[in-house]
Amino acid sequence: MKDPYSIILRPVITEKSTWLKEANREICFEVASHANKIEIKEAIEQLFKVKIEKVHIIKKKGKKRRVGRSEGYTKNWKKAYVKLKEGEKMIEYFEAV
Repeated sequence: MKDPYSIILRPVITEKSTWLKEANREICFEVASHANKIEIKEAIEQLFKVKIEKVHIIKKKGKKRRVGRSEGYTKNWKKAYVKLKEGEKMIEYFEAV
């Protein structure tokens, strides 16, 4: 089995992800581009000791960026929305701010 820390890169904390966390018990993570739904589910269950109901994956295309005369693109990345099973404790990425 692959290392869960190489599959789950970081949580994505935005207004939408905060709303989904409160309303639908869904949590959003940036994941490795080679990871599939099964690997993501196993990695989160192992890291956070929770049960997962379903996983949705979205591939995000890099945006065009420019610094002076040189142009380039930001990296392509993959985002996973993970829905917790009913009765599971909510994952907290950080303590009270």
